Amino acid sequence: MTDSLLAPADIEALWLTLKLASVVTVLLLIISTPLALWLSDDDTSQTRNRSKVKGIVQAVIALPLVLPPTVLGFYLLIAFSPNSLLGQFSHAIGLGSLAFSFSGLVIASMIYSLPFVVQPLVNAFNAIGPRHAEAAATLGAGRWDTFRYITL
Repeated sequence: MTDSLLAPADIEALWLTLKLASVVTVLLLIISTPLALWLSDDDTSQTRNRSKVKGIVQAVIALPLVLPPTVLGFYLLIAFSPNSLLGQFSHAIGLGSLAFSFSGLVIASMIYSLPFVVQPLVNAFNAIGPRHAEAAATLGAGRWDTFRYITL
């Protein structure tokens, strides 16, 4: 009489959770870092249109903070349904239905978690200020080297 500590369904749920967390974390870092760097750029020589676009992007990123999770989930289910534009596009490119799939779960998790990654990164990039990047430029560092060694 051996009692297993975890049932196979429990192990499968843990594996799904670890896989989802890993994929979402990597994708969020890849997407959020350049997005946060763009949002934190306070160059005064930019046109007014860019600031309008930044405001709209910041508002869309903050939506998961103000919408209840059930409302956000409902909207995502509607967006991922096979009859929607996004659902038809995912079928056309061979992804199948996004609703109740791992791909849909990854996208929904990324949308929900985006403000929790972007906003702290924007604050961190704003806290650095331009002085370090300017000093690196005077020492001959390129934009990529400055980003890689100073900003990150």
